[in-house]
Amino acid sequence: MSGIITRLVYQKRNKNRVSIFLDDAYAFSLPDVLASALQIGQHLDDDEIARLRAQDDRQRAMDKALRLIARRPRSQHEIDQALKQADYAADIRKQVIARLIEMAYLDDREFARWWVSNRSQFNPRSIRALQQELYQKGVSAAIIAETLAQLDDEPLAIAAGQQRSHRWRHLARADFDKKMLGFLQRRGFSYPTARFATDHLREQLQQEDESENNIDASD
Repeated sequence: MSGIITRLVYQKRNKNRVSIFLDDAYAFSLPDVLASALQIGQHLDDDEIARLRAQDDRQRAMDKALRLIARRPRSQHEIDQALKQADYAADIRKQVIARLIEMAYLDDREFARWWVSNRSQFNPRSIRALQQELYQKGVSAAIIAETLAQLDDEPLAIAAGQQRSHRWRHLARADFDKKMLGFLQRRGFSYPTARFATDHLREQLQQEDESENNIDASD
């Protein structure tokens, strides 16, 4: 593919990329940042073309990774898998991940903390379920153990069932217990923990009802 650069033309559909023509034939394209170092009449050999295209691949992969991270924090494994699915070579993926770690955009320990905090706030589930999710994200066993060490399943189960308990507050006791136990066990909580949380939530609702009744009576 080596040859003399005869044209450098901005692409119509992508104003940030430049089409490179060698010996009057389209050869490949580059981002304008890389193309700015080229000039018409310059000879490109195969090694230099390969180097330029590798730089382009790295930048494309980096841009994709940064877009993913902008949406939410990611684990190293998630970024690697996303780039792999986009057909980036292993060496490109490795270079991009190393650079992202260096830039502090990738940190599995911080990711694990964020994941657990986010789950606990918006979608509580058991320690076992959190452990499995982090494992699927490629987080190391050591980081998972460290991140989950201070958690307790009982308050997590209560938090998980809080919103549902108000939805089901007018159900008969047996129906309330059946629904809540099933819901919490599907979230990964053991039966004893689900039983504890169900009893706690039911008693909490009873106390709220009694408090409301007392206020109504005093009026």
